[in-house]
Amino acid sequence: MIYVIKFIYSFVLPPGLFVLLLLVPIIWLWKRERRASVFLLIVTLLFYLSSTSLVSDLFIRGLERQYAQPQAVQGDVIVVLGGGATLTTPDLNGKGNMLGSAANRLLTAVRLHKATGLPILFSGGQVFADSGNEANIAKRQLLALGVAESDILVENRSLNTKQNAINTALILKEHGFEHPVLVTSAFHMPRAVVEFGQAGLSVQPFPTDYVSDSKFTFYPAKLSPNAGAVSITGLALKEYLGLFVAKIR
Repeated sequence: MIYVIKFIYSFVLPPGLFVLLLLVPIIWLWKRERRASVFLLIVTLLFYLSSTSLVSDLFIRGLERQYAQPQAVQGDVIVVLGGGATLTTPDLNGKGNMLGSAANRLLTAVRLHKATGLPILFSGGQVFADSGNEANIAKRQLLALGVAESDILVENRSLNTKQNAINTALILKEHGFEHPVLVTSAFHMPRAVVEFGQAGLSVQPFPTDYVSDSKFTFYPAKLSPNAGAVSITGLALKEYLGLFVAKIR
């Protein structure tokens, strides 16, 4: 019964509510303007499907499964890419926090550092006026997590993945590093590998921050519309588009 209630509840709030509201003009137009009604029905169906976990998982899984997490790290530096940060939110020892994906990437980098002793280079600047400088916040948090300052490098000017790659390449060359271990979200790794390759860097991909489970499982709740699925679908489509542009550039 609880799953039935959850399914019904998913149509009370957006995006499920919008799907129901779109049915009203579809029904109204059906006998008056059949073509317009059919067009609107197709658009509504696409919107509904894109807001389900069934579709969003399929999209994001296609990106996340392109690179497996290696069993052994082979490199001389850990390169971590930013993924968003707040500017003035309170932290234990300052202001500004990494957002979810960026925090997961940072956590993976710290664990790799403790396992290998490799230094960490964090790449990411301040993208928007109300977002934090990712590399600067990351350095503060790395120090708080016990990473020695001598093992931390920051690249705090990049605004996108292409700049991450170009600016990181310059710093690595300056410090004599040649075999970077690249840490970023699994869905972001395919585009990041292409961008770093175009910047002249051959990286060992170490994907983390997985969104979808490695094993596909279907249950009725995956057909419920939800805002999280819309976000993941949009995120996946953005990565596919970015990957396409990076390859043809």
